[in-house]
Amino acid sequence: MAAATVKGQVFLLATAQALFQTASVMVMTIGGLAGGQIASRPELATMPVAAMFLGTAITMLPASLWMARIGRKTGFIAGALLGTSGGLLAAFGLWQSSLLLLSLGTFLVGSYQAFAQFYRFAAGEIADDAYRSRAISLVLGGGVVAALAGPLLAQAGGKLMVPPYMASFLLLALVSLIAAGILSRLHSPAPSAPTTTVQSGRTWREIVTQPAYLVALFAAATGYGIMILAMTATPIAMGHHQHEPSASTMVIQLHVLGMFLPSFFTGSLIARFGVMRIMMTGLALFGAHVTLALTGTGFVSFASALIMLGIGWNFLYIGGTTLLTTTYTSSEKGRAQATNDLTIFIVGLTCSFSAGGLLQYFGWQTLNMLLIPWIIIAVFVLLRFSVRHKRTVSSHRIG
Repeated sequence: MAAATVKGQVFLLATAQALFQTASVMVMTIGGLAGGQIASRPELATMPVAAMFLGTAITMLPASLWMARIGRKTGFIAGALLGTSGGLLAAFGLWQSSLLLLSLGTFLVGSYQAFAQFYRFAAGEIADDAYRSRAISLVLGGGVVAALAGPLLAQAGGKLMVPPYMASFLLLALVSLIAAGILSRLHSPAPSAPTTTVQSGRTWREIVTQPAYLVALFAAATGYGIMILAMTATPIAMGHHQHEPSASTMVIQLHVLGMFLPSFFTGSLIARFGVMRIMMTGLALFGAHVTLALTGTGFVSFASALIMLGIGWNFLYIGGTTLLTTTYTSSEKGRAQATNDLTIFIVGLTCSFSAGGLLQYFGWQTLNMLLIPWIIIAVFVLLRFSVRHKRTVSSHRIG
């Protein structure tokens, strides 16, 4: 594929990434608020957000296997159309005051998210070795657009129709439909022909029990879990403390910018300082998030805490992914990546579903204090692995 064509296809995938993450951020921004206005109990308010992560966790492996047979393009378009259907169903659920239908709609949006997780891999497949890392970074950079557009569309739609937020989900359906149209212009490599030979490589157990694999998985899951728990609770907590919806929209925007803007230089930082130092920095930023959350419940406290949360997630998620790529061969990558991503989204599902109840029973500041033991355990795990890794490297050099 010509260089100009490759760059055009990468731009197409980056645009699709921006649209998908816009839809995802919309659910994160108003899912708990929409659920709270029809839920029978306050702790069920975040069920629509949890349903989105459940949809992602359940769909991810089947989506990967299906696209291996039919190709990326068809799978990506089907995923975007699931997002369209989910937005329409969620809007209908609000109109009917049905938390179940609303959550089924966001479940389909989560299925859309499962397909979209492979956009970055598609970029790597169409680019050559020299351009591959840049292509993947550009696709992930689409999240910057989502940081601005997602919360704005979510809140703008909140007042257009009655009941509130029904129009937000109709806008989500439109965004997903536009993504399907854009993806129809994708030219991805044809799926590999099936083979009858036995797949080479180690067993699944041998792969996932490697210390480096477990540390990489734990770091990425920690980053995702803590980020989802705090982010899901934020709009509801700000509402409890009398902040206007526009204020929570701005906080979510700043948070998502913190998540994705560093992507343009995190790889360079890892190359310069090492993956373990960057992941430890991510945990330090999570500690800063907790500290800032404890300074008060004003706008500045929420905003500064959520910015630290976003950057910390970026360092842990990209650092964990980078470390993970050192633990498997080409023939093992399917099983290794699927196990990693599925585990991460199960953690995200658990945290998103728990956010409403934890916030209801403990309040915003105590909820954040509950994150401290998790952060301390993660620091201990990374330090222990780092020390053992250095000893192993030293022993090899001596030998």
